[in-house]
This record gives sequence, C-alpha cells and structure tokens, in this order.
Amino acid sequence: MSFRLLFFAAAAALAWSVQAAELPPLLIPVDGVAAEALRDTFAEGRVGHRHEAIDIAAARGTPVVAVADGVVVKLFRSVPGGITLYQFDSERRHAFYYAHLDRYADGIKEGRVLRRGDPIGYVGSTGNASTAAPHLHFAVFLLGPEKQWWKGEAIDPFAALGGVERATASSAPSPSDGPRSRP
Repeated sequence: MSFRLLFFAAAAALAWSVQAAELPPLLIPVDGVAAEALRDTFAEGRVGHRHEAIDIAAARGTPVVAVADGVVVKLFRSVPGGITLYQFDSERRHAFYYAHLDRYADGIKEGRVLRRGDPIGYVGSTGNASTAAPHLHFAVFLLGPEKQWWKGEAIDPFAALGGVERATASSAPSPSDGPRSRP
C-alpha cells in the first residue's frame, strides 16, 4: 500500500471517529421523561450482541417525539424491534432508530419531514420486548457514505440526550473518604 493511500485511509478513519463524537444535543424522545431518569444501557449485553441503544421506560401509549429535525426514511416491522421508525437528521449524517412502538402517530409516513418534537409514535412493547415492560428502544447511527438506513456506526446517545452519570457503589465516596471535589 502506498504512503498516500495509507494517509488518506487514516484521515478518513479519524474524520469518521470525530464525526461520531460530534453528536448534537438531542430532545429526549419520550414525552415527560427527564434526563435524570435516563439509564445508559448502550454497552449492556443482550443475547448474542451488545445493546448499542438505550431503553427508555414509560407507560404504554406515552407519546414518542422526533429528537431532531429530519425526515422519516423507513417505517418497518421486525421480529426484534416490532413497530419501528428510522429517521435521518437534516444533514443526513445520523440515523435515529425508534423501536418497540405501540403504533405510529397520525400522518407518519416515509418521506415526511419532521421538526424536533413532532409526534412520531407511542411507547409500546412490540417485537421482542416484554409486554410487562413497555419502553422505547432508541439508537443512533453515524451513516456511511451510502446513507443506508439499516447500516451505520452505533453511537451512544446518552450524553446527547442530557443523561447524567450516576455514582456506582465502587465510585461513590465512603464516609471515611471525606468530601470529594468536583472537576
């Protein structure tokens, strides 16, 4: 491989990783859920794979809204995700995946332009979700140059949704440690 080709491949890889880190602030997609209630489930294991999404628990029928301006690119029903919706952002850099919906909001169709906060569906438990635990499975993907709704690099959306890290038993100070300063 020539030095020039290697240089461009490295530059492209670096640009890709920088874009992944530049996820803009997103609206929490479940109506009435506060950032403090979010749990980062992105890195958790699932049967045979890593989750690569966050689950947002809410009552069945709670409105689900668009996290950013964009367009509906695919309405899809699948065994794992149930009733799903794929949205591209306005720049066609990111795909947002909303799964386990109970149903779509009125007027939702492929090609519909969305504004941040527009209703797109309702929380449910379709697909492989437990009927006892309705939730929204929400994922973000950095799109490749082909702009395929089913393909991209998974990005943890927790911070972009305003998620707040919680202290764990191992990171919380013990009473004998004294006060901790914040960075």
